[in-house]
Amino acid sequence: MSPIASALISILLWSSAAWLSLKLAHIPPFLLVGASLLVGALCGLPRIADWRAATPRLLALGVYGLFGFHLCLFTALRSAPPIQANLINYLWPLLIVVLAPLIVPGVRLTVRHVIAAMLGFGGAALLATGGKLDIDERYWFGYGCALAAALIWATYSLLTRRMPAFPTGTVGAFCAVSGVLSLFCHFLWEPAGRFSALDSFWLLALGIGPLGLAFYTWDAAMKRGDPRMIGTLAYLTPLLSTLWLALSGAGSLGPLALLAMCAIVGGAVLGALPPRRA
Repeated sequence: MSPIASALISILLWSSAAWLSLKLAHIPPFLLVGASLLVGALCGLPRIADWRAATPRLLALGVYGLFGFHLCLFTALRSAPPIQANLINYLWPLLIVVLAPLIVPGVRLTVRHVIAAMLGFGGAALLATGGKLDIDERYWFGYGCALAAALIWATYSLLTRRMPAFPTGTVGAFCAVSGVLSLFCHFLWEPAGRFSALDSFWLLALGIGPLGLAFYTWDAAMKRGDPRMIGTLAYLTPLLSTLWLALSGAGSLGPLALLAMCAIVGGAVLGALPPRRA
């Protein structure tokens, strides 16, 4: 499978996360993520032999990415208005493009990829805010946590290229340890939660898809593909997420949403085109 195809699978799966999360909105966040990551780890059982490749250094990177990202994001969503916090979190595709030359050997920063990533972020901003953004200085801690989440995911994604070669199945070990740590946070900070039979169905869908297979295909994409191109394509995630919600009746599409979609798709196309075509 090509790196672009792997990245698009991750993007499609992540775009369903918001819709699936609505089905489980009554479940405490860390409990939901911890249980979902453990389901995601089970997806890697057919390649459990690959888990032995998880050296302490590699495992630390995986936990930094999966657990560190969710810890900072949930702290941000609790400490700042969710719309603004989520928008700042969506800086991670732009950060992948900008930081790629600093982390990945042989990658140069081009004006085309920066413009493409900025178009994507502009579209994501319109989708998230509806054109109205109110930054309140009382929530700087939450905004800082959201920025930390974006930085963690971007650097984790790029640093996998700097590590000694490891099989993608090792991501299952990342999911397992991160899931246990998330459940530990649940027991520390959240009221007890429980899953009904129907909840268990949606949990399996979330764990197999957005918090499971998506991490495996993302790892494969980032290790073999152009991080600048993949970073710009990642802005399709909020666009597809909005479409999921609209089709399910949980959201609507207005003129600003259509403008945002044009910006995101334009940025994705510009970032994916070969240099001469662009």
